[in-house]
Amino acid sequence: MAGELFDDYDPESFFDEVFTPSGEVREHYVGLLDRLRHFSADDLARRERRRDAAFRSQGITFTVYEEDEGIERTFPMDLLPRVITADEWKVIEAGLEQRVTALNRFLDDLYVGERAAIHDGIIPWWLVTSSDGFSREAFGIPVPLGARCLVAGIDLVRDGNGEFCVLEDNLRSPSGISYVVENRVAMTRLLPNVFTDAPVRPVDHYGRSLLGALSRVAPPAAGDSPTVVVLTPGVFNSAYFEHVFLAAHMGVELVEGRDLVVDDHVLYMRTTRGLKRVDVVYRRVDDAFLDPVTFRPDSTLGVPGLMAAARAGNVTISNAIGNGVADDKAVYAYVPQMIEYYLGERPILPNVDTYLLWEQEQRDFVLANLDRLVIKPVAEAGGYGITIGPIATEAELEKCRADIRADPRNWIAQEVVSLSRHPTLIDDHLEGRHIDLRPFVLTSDTVEVIPGGLTRVAMRKGSLVVNSSQGGGSKDTWVLAPEPVEDEAAIASTTPLLEVTGDVEVTA
Repeated sequence: MAGELFDDYDPESFFDEVFTPSGEVREHYVGLLDRLRHFSADDLARRERRRDAAFRSQGITFTVYEEDEGIERTFPMDLLPRVITADEWKVIEAGLEQRVTALNRFLDDLYVGERAAIHDGIIPWWLVTSSDGFSREAFGIPVPLGARCLVAGIDLVRDGNGEFCVLEDNLRSPSGISYVVENRVAMTRLLPNVFTDAPVRPVDHYGRSLLGALSRVAPPAAGDSPTVVVLTPGVFNSAYFEHVFLAAHMGVELVEGRDLVVDDHVLYMRTTRGLKRVDVVYRRVDDAFLDPVTFRPDSTLGVPGLMAAARAGNVTISNAIGNGVADDKAVYAYVPQMIEYYLGERPILPNVDTYLLWEQEQRDFVLANLDRLVIKPVAEAGGYGITIGPIATEAELEKCRADIRADPRNWIAQEVVSLSRHPTLIDDHLEGRHIDLRPFVLTSDTVEVIPGGLTRVAMRKGSLVVNSSQGGGSKDTWVLAPEPVEDEAAIASTTPLLEVTGDVEVTA
């Protein structure tokens, strides 16, 4: 084992990220564990308290809504980072680039193309139009470079055999990148010595990369210096910290709907010097609330006339309207076929085996095997509405069975994936906890996959649900640079490079 800190750790029968089944440390963790052996669990616990104080002082929080009452919490970050080798990342990166490219092709084909995938029978038209995320209002609105999904968050899991696969796609307003960057900053300040000689690829450039991608999808009339804004629903949104973070790291204005106005199909921002034209809106407002003229007339979050300005080609909205159709968990099942159809390639990253419950044979099988499958509503997020058969009560299974029979289109079933586990500090000792990975992918004229992503941790013992809204936490995710490193700039510095968030160091 790796010293006192890990003496009582039990990998059990799951795929463990750090230890082999025989208890040996995996090669890419040897250096990290050698550095960690100098710490006790109490040492790490003290640093976790410093981390929590720092996060609270900076407002690095999210909001959980329970019984109509918002509870603001810091996002738990475990201090044992997750490490991914350069070779593993090469496969993940290629698979994500392939998948997001195909999804962008599908969305562009659907809303401004010939709907070739529909006509050629790749995916049923009725399934597309019955999706909660489908938007007829998006028809005919082009997006420069076809980058309808400029920011994607693709959830990956490693199964019991150690293979990565895609659990779901998030193509509307995927959140979590702020925690990726802030986790790294916290790690470099709380445990700087663990980075010694570790060729960890940096993540602090995300703001620059996002601004570059947004600028490249600006309308032609914007010229060489387009004006980009981040549109937020406001301070009561659960991800408001991230909205502030993104605007600050890009050096652009954070605006609400009341700060914008459309005149003659052109979008303007109100400033102390008068109106200023806006070329690109990175919106964190849902489709239905974005424009009260086009969608919900009672919305006070959006901008009247925004859709007309986009249709006229005077402003680009990112991510595009209607992307939610590809977030649908039933449409997810068709993404491998999309990859083959649009790209002529076999999928690099496989889907989890998925059952489509409107098909009688698959529904009958699922209903007979509910106690060993995971049942998910197709349009929910955050881990809500899921029934995990092996741990569900008989009453929960009966309700799930009735829900499926009442509306088969609204549900999918998947095999239970034995998510990989990672040592995690629980109170004063280490225990294995299940994890997933949400990498972030930027698309404009090129596709960039940010190294690593958000490793989410199911902090509750035995839980497979990693979402923050369900009590999950996170880890810093290290992607190791290839050896030998040809570009020294590709190695992360142990000195935090961020300036806009202030100093998070807190004395014990």
